[in-house]
Amino acid sequence: MNETMICAVGNVATQPVYRELATGASVRFRLAATARYLDREKNEWTDGHTNFFTVWANRQLATNVSASLNVGDPVVVQGRLKVRSEVREGQPSWTSADIDAVAIGHDLARGTSAFRRTQRPENTVTGTSAQPEPVWETSPGEPADQQEPVAVA
Repeated sequence: MNETMICAVGNVATQPVYRELATGASVRFRLAATARYLDREKNEWTDGHTNFFTVWANRQLATNVSASLNVGDPVVVQGRLKVRSEVREGQPSWTSADIDAVAIGHDLARGTSAFRRTQRPENTVTGTSAQPEPVWETSPGEPADQQEPVAVA
């Protein structure tokens, strides 16, 4: 199935709402994307139409969004576009444009950001991470693009 992937640039319009669900963490917020254009008669930038999207993020992305974003932050959102409409009594009653986010980040064209890597949970029984780091070296005489990574215990 083909999905419509989009990249939307705008501002966080509502405070992200974080929820722990049976399937994992989830967060949603509204994104306001306003087109701007140069009005040549007035020789100034003018705001055009504002599009609002509901952005959904899941799992680790949801946790990181909740800790990183606030209302008004300029962001770039990449994800799958889902447009839904409801019809009541033969008349359209509402249309919703949602983005199922794959990646979200601050828009560095409009400010700076300080990245902090999240800590992976440790295995409490042995004190080591759940999966060992694989060895990424190639064997002598074997091209790198043909060898599978091997995990070392």
